[in-house]
Amino acid sequence: MQPSADVNQRIARISAHLNPPNLQMEEGSELRRANCRAKGGSPGFKVAILGAAGGIGQPLAMLVKMNPLVSVLHLYDVVNTPGVTADISHMDTGAVVRGFLGQQQLEDALTGMDLVIIPASGPRKPGMTRDDLFNSNAGIVKTLCEGIAKCCPKAIVNLISNPVNSTVPIAAEVFKKAGTYDPTRLMGVTMLDVVRANTFVAEVLGLDPREVDVPVVGGHAGFTILPLLSQICPQFIQVKPSCSFTPQETEYLTARIQNGGREVVEAKAGAVSATLSMMHACEP
Repeated sequence: MQPSADVNQRIARISAHLNPPNLQMEEGSELRRANCRAKGGSPGFKVAILGAAGGIGQPLAMLVKMNPLVSVLHLYDVVNTPGVTADISHMDTGAVVRGFLGQQQLEDALTGMDLVIIPASGPRKPGMTRDDLFNSNAGIVKTLCEGIAKCCPKAIVNLISNPVNSTVPIAAEVFKKAGTYDPTRLMGVTMLDVVRANTFVAEVLGLDPREVDVPVVGGHAGFTILPLLSQICPQFIQVKPSCSFTPQETEYLTARIQNGGREVVEAKAGAVSATLSMMHACEP
Protein backbone atom coordinates (compact mmCIF):
# COMPACT_ATOMS: atom_id res chain seq x y z
CA MET A 1 0.00 0.00 0.00
CA GLN A 2 1.37 3.42 -0.96
CA PRO A 3 1.67 5.89 1.93
CA SER A 4 -0.79 8.75 1.75
CA ALA A 5 0.36 12.27 0.89
CA ASP A 6 -0.52 13.30 4.44
CA VAL A 7 1.77 10.66 5.92
CA ASN A 8 4.57 11.66 3.56
CA GLN A 9 4.20 15.24 4.67
CA ARG A 10 4.50 14.30 8.33
CA ILE A 11 7.54 12.09 7.76
CA ALA A 12 9.21 14.86 5.77
CA ARG A 13 8.60 17.42 8.49
CA ILE A 14 10.21 15.19 11.11
CA SER A 15 13.26 14.33 9.01
CA ALA A 16 13.74 17.97 7.97
CA HIS A 17 14.86 18.77 11.48
CA LEU A 18 17.62 16.21 11.55
CA ASN A 19 19.08 16.08 8.04
CA PRO A 20 20.52 18.53 5.53
CA PRO A 21 18.15 19.68 2.77
CA ASN A 22 19.88 17.70 0.01
CA LEU A 23 18.76 14.39 1.53
CA GLN A 24 16.88 12.38 -1.10
CA MET A 25 13.27 11.62 -0.29
CA GLU A 26 11.69 8.23 -0.81
CA GLU A 27 11.48 7.32 -4.49
CA GLY A 28 8.20 8.39 -6.02
CA SER A 29 7.51 11.11 -3.45
CA GLU A 30 6.64 14.52 -4.83
CA LEU A 31 7.85 16.29 -1.70
CA ARG A 32 10.76 18.72 -1.83
CA ARG A 33 12.97 19.60 1.11
CA ALA A 34 12.39 23.32 0.64
CA ASN A 35 8.67 22.73 1.27
CA CYS A 36 9.14 20.72 4.47
CA ARG A 37 8.11 23.03 7.30
CA ALA A 38 7.05 22.66 10.87
CA LYS A 39 3.27 22.51 11.06
CA GLY A 40 1.96 25.95 11.91
CA GLY A 41 5.21 27.70 10.98
CA SER A 42 4.88 31.25 9.67
CA PRO A 43 7.04 33.19 7.22
CA GLY A 44 10.10 34.83 8.70
CA PHE A 45 13.84 35.28 8.50
CA LYS A 46 16.11 32.49 7.35
CA VAL A 47 19.18 32.46 9.58
CA ALA A 48 22.44 30.50 9.36
CA ILE A 49 24.90 30.13 12.23
CA LEU A 50 28.40 29.18 11.09
CA GLY A 51 30.25 27.59 13.99
CA ALA A 52 27.05 26.41 15.64
CA ALA A 53 28.67 23.58 17.63
CA GLY A 54 31.08 25.85 19.51
CA GLY A 55 30.89 27.45 22.91
CA ILE A 56 29.28 30.60 21.51
CA GLY A 57 27.38 28.92 18.67
CA GLN A 58 25.30 26.52 20.77
CA PRO A 59 23.66 29.01 23.16
CA LEU A 60 23.36 31.46 20.27
CA ALA A 61 21.48 28.80 18.28
CA MET A 62 19.16 28.32 21.23
CA LEU A 63 18.43 32.06 21.44
CA VAL A 64 17.79 32.32 17.70
CA LYS A 65 15.46 29.28 17.82
CA MET A 66 13.47 31.10 20.50
CA ASN A 67 13.02 34.18 18.30
CA PRO A 68 9.51 34.24 16.75
CA LEU A 69 10.79 36.23 13.75
CA VAL A 70 12.92 33.28 12.56
CA SER A 71 11.31 30.67 10.29
CA VAL A 72 14.37 28.62 9.26
CA LEU A 73 17.58 28.07 11.22
CA HIS A 74 20.60 26.43 9.57
CA LEU A 75 23.35 25.18 11.87
CA TYR A 76 26.78 24.63 10.30
CA ASP A 77 30.07 23.45 11.74
CA VAL A 78 32.93 21.14 10.85
CA VAL A 79 32.25 18.87 13.86
CA ASN A 80 29.35 17.84 16.10
CA THR A 81 26.56 19.53 14.14
CA PRO A 82 24.15 16.54 14.13
CA GLY A 83 23.97 16.45 17.92
CA VAL A 84 23.46 20.20 18.28
CA THR A 85 20.83 20.14 15.53
CA ALA A 86 18.89 17.32 17.20
CA ASP A 87 19.05 19.12 20.54
CA ILE A 88 17.96 22.55 19.30
CA SER A 89 15.24 21.08 17.05
CA HIS A 90 13.41 19.68 20.09
CA MET A 91 12.49 23.20 21.24
CA ASP A 92 8.80 23.93 20.74
CA THR A 93 9.16 27.11 18.70
CA GLY A 94 8.27 27.67 15.04
CA ALA A 95 11.68 27.78 13.34
CA VAL A 96 12.66 24.71 11.32
CA VAL A 97 16.20 23.60 12.25
CA ARG A 98 18.52 21.90 9.77
CA GLY A 99 22.10 20.77 10.37
CA PHE A 100 25.09 20.86 8.01
CA LEU A 101 28.39 19.13 8.66
CA GLY A 102 31.72 19.86 7.02
CA GLN A 103 33.05 22.03 4.23
CA GLN A 104 31.20 20.02 1.56
CA GLN A 105 27.84 21.18 2.99
CA LEU A 106 28.72 24.85 3.51
CA GLU A 107 27.00 26.01 0.34
CA ASP A 108 23.83 24.10 1.22
CA ALA A 109 23.85 25.76 4.63
CA LEU A 110 24.11 29.25 3.12
CA THR A 111 21.78 29.09 0.13
CA GLY A 112 18.78 31.39 0.53
CA MET A 113 19.72 32.84 3.92
CA ASP A 114 18.67 36.34 5.02
CA LEU A 115 21.07 36.57 7.97
CA VAL A 116 24.39 34.82 8.57
CA ILE A 117 25.95 34.89 12.03
CA ILE A 118 29.59 33.78 12.32
CA PRO A 119 30.91 32.78 15.76
CA ALA A 120 33.24 30.22 14.12
CA SER A 121 36.79 30.57 15.41
CA GLY A 122 39.44 28.98 17.54
CA PRO A 123 39.32 30.04 21.19
CA ARG A 124 41.80 32.46 22.66
CA LYS A 125 44.09 30.55 25.03
CA PRO A 126 46.33 31.74 27.87
CA GLY A 127 49.43 33.41 26.48
CA MET A 128 47.87 34.08 23.08
CA THR A 129 48.01 37.63 21.76
CA ARG A 130 45.41 39.15 19.49
CA ASP A 131 47.90 38.68 16.66
CA ASP A 132 48.04 34.95 17.40
CA LEU A 133 44.26 34.82 17.38
CA PHE A 134 44.16 36.67 14.08
CA ASN A 135 46.55 34.21 12.46
CA SER A 136 44.36 31.35 13.65
CA ASN A 137 40.98 32.74 12.62
CA ALA A 138 41.68 34.79 9.49
CA GLY A 139 41.55 31.76 7.18
CA ILE A 140 38.32 30.49 8.74
CA VAL A 141 36.57 33.81 8.20
CA LYS A 142 37.88 34.12 4.63
CA THR A 143 36.55 30.68 3.65
CA LEU A 144 33.13 31.26 5.19
CA CYS A 145 32.75 34.70 3.60
CA GLU A 146 33.65 33.29 0.19
CA GLY A 147 30.73 30.91 0.63
CA ILE A 148 28.43 33.77 1.60
CA ALA A 149 29.46 35.82 -1.44
CA LYS A 150 28.58 32.88 -3.67
CA CYS A 151 25.39 31.55 -2.07
CA CYS A 152 23.64 34.45 -0.31
CA PRO A 153 25.30 37.72 -1.40
CA LYS A 154 22.37 39.84 -0.17
CA ALA A 155 22.41 38.41 3.37
CA ILE A 156 23.21 40.50 6.42
CA VAL A 157 26.46 39.20 7.91
CA ASN A 158 27.04 39.45 11.65
CA LEU A 159 30.67 38.61 12.50
CA ILE A 160 31.61 37.52 16.01
CA SER A 161 34.93 35.73 15.33
CA ASN A 162 37.78 37.43 17.16
CA PRO A 163 39.67 39.67 16.88
CA VAL A 164 36.54 41.21 15.41
CA ASN A 165 38.18 44.55 14.58
CA SER A 166 40.45 42.59 12.21
CA THR A 167 38.10 39.89 10.92
CA VAL A 168 35.48 42.40 9.73
CA PRO A 169 37.98 44.01 7.31
CA ILE A 170 38.86 40.51 6.02
CA ALA A 171 35.19 39.87 5.29
CA ALA A 172 34.89 43.27 3.60
CA GLU A 173 37.81 42.51 1.29
CA VAL A 174 36.38 39.10 0.36
CA PHE A 175 33.04 40.70 -0.54
CA LYS A 176 34.73 43.53 -2.47
CA LYS A 177 36.66 41.00 -4.52
CA ALA A 178 33.43 39.14 -5.28
CA GLY A 179 31.59 42.37 -6.12
CA THR A 180 29.00 41.86 -3.36
CA TYR A 181 30.22 44.28 -0.68
CA ASP A 182 27.53 46.35 1.04
CA PRO A 183 28.76 48.22 4.15
CA THR A 184 25.22 48.37 5.53
CA ARG A 185 25.03 44.55 5.59
CA LEU A 186 28.33 43.71 7.29
CA MET A 187 28.79 44.28 11.00
CA GLY A 188 30.89 43.06 13.88
CA VAL A 189 29.67 42.29 17.39
CA THR A 190 31.51 44.56 19.81
CA MET A 191 28.74 44.81 22.40
CA LEU A 192 30.80 42.76 24.86
CA ASP A 193 32.97 45.77 25.74
CA VAL A 194 29.85 47.79 26.55
CA VAL A 195 28.49 44.94 28.69
CA ARG A 196 31.74 44.80 30.65
CA ALA A 197 31.93 48.58 31.01
CA ASN A 198 28.39 48.77 32.38
CA THR A 199 29.15 46.02 34.89
CA PHE A 200 32.48 47.39 36.13
CA VAL A 201 31.22 50.98 36.41
CA ALA A 202 28.10 49.86 38.26
CA GLU A 203 30.31 48.08 40.80
CA VAL A 204 32.21 51.31 41.52
CA LEU A 205 29.06 53.45 41.69
CA GLY A 206 27.01 50.91 43.64
CA LEU A 207 24.30 50.76 40.97
CA ASP A 208 22.38 48.07 39.13
CA PRO A 209 24.28 47.50 35.82
CA ARG A 210 20.97 47.74 33.98
CA GLU A 211 20.76 51.38 35.07
CA VAL A 212 24.12 52.31 33.55
CA ASP A 213 25.00 52.98 29.93
CA VAL A 214 28.71 53.47 29.18
CA PRO A 215 29.53 54.43 25.58
CA VAL A 216 32.56 52.53 24.27
CA VAL A 217 34.29 53.55 21.03
CA GLY A 218 37.38 52.47 19.11
CA GLY A 219 38.31 48.87 18.42
CA HIS A 220 37.97 45.57 20.23
CA ALA A 221 41.51 44.92 21.39
CA GLY A 222 43.50 46.28 24.32
CA PHE A 223 44.19 50.00 24.27
CA THR A 224 42.00 50.49 21.17
CA ILE A 225 38.97 50.03 23.46
CA LEU A 226 38.03 53.48 24.77
CA PRO A 227 35.24 53.75 27.36
CA LEU A 228 33.83 57.29 27.51
CA LEU A 229 33.50 57.44 31.27
CA SER A 230 32.61 61.12 31.24
CA GLN A 231 29.51 60.38 29.14
CA ILE A 232 27.81 57.81 31.40
CA CYS A 233 24.02 58.05 31.28
CA PRO A 234 21.97 56.28 33.97
CA GLN A 235 18.89 55.14 32.11
CA PHE A 236 16.28 54.96 34.84
CA ILE A 237 17.50 56.98 37.80
CA GLN A 238 19.14 60.35 38.39
CA VAL A 239 22.55 60.25 40.03
CA LYS A 240 23.33 63.36 42.06
CA PRO A 241 25.92 64.65 41.86
CA SER A 242 26.50 63.56 38.24
CA CYS A 243 28.79 60.60 37.66
CA SER A 244 32.41 61.52 38.07
CA PHE A 245 35.52 59.54 38.93
CA THR A 246 38.83 60.27 40.55
CA PRO A 247 41.90 59.87 38.33
CA GLN A 248 42.62 56.58 40.12
CA GLU A 249 39.09 55.27 39.44
CA THR A 250 39.29 56.32 35.79
CA GLU A 251 42.62 54.54 35.36
CA TYR A 252 41.33 51.39 37.09
CA LEU A 253 38.07 51.24 35.12
CA THR A 254 39.69 51.95 31.77
CA ALA A 255 42.34 49.27 32.27
CA ARG A 256 39.83 46.69 33.48
CA ILE A 257 37.46 47.30 30.58
CA GLN A 258 40.33 47.09 28.08
CA ASN A 259 41.69 43.89 29.61
CA GLY A 260 38.39 42.16 30.38
CA GLY A 261 39.00 39.46 27.78
CA ARG A 262 42.44 38.65 29.15
CA GLU A 263 40.99 38.49 32.67
CA VAL A 264 38.54 35.77 31.59
CA VAL A 265 41.06 33.80 29.53
CA GLU A 266 43.63 33.70 32.32
CA ALA A 267 41.05 32.87 35.01
CA LYS A 268 39.61 29.98 32.95
CA ALA A 269 42.98 28.50 31.97
CA GLY A 270 42.58 24.78 31.40
CA ALA A 271 38.78 24.98 31.52
CA VAL A 272 36.13 25.54 28.86
CA SER A 273 37.36 28.56 26.88
CA ALA A 274 34.07 30.03 25.64
CA THR A 275 33.29 33.45 27.05
CA LEU A 276 29.85 33.24 28.65
CA SER A 277 29.54 37.03 28.84
CA MET A 278 30.04 37.06 25.06
CA MET A 279 27.05 34.76 24.70
CA HIS A 280 25.03 37.26 26.73
CA ALA A 281 26.30 40.13 24.57
CA CYS A 282 25.26 38.27 21.40
CA GLU A 283 21.67 37.75 22.51
CA PRO A 284 19.35 38.84 19.67
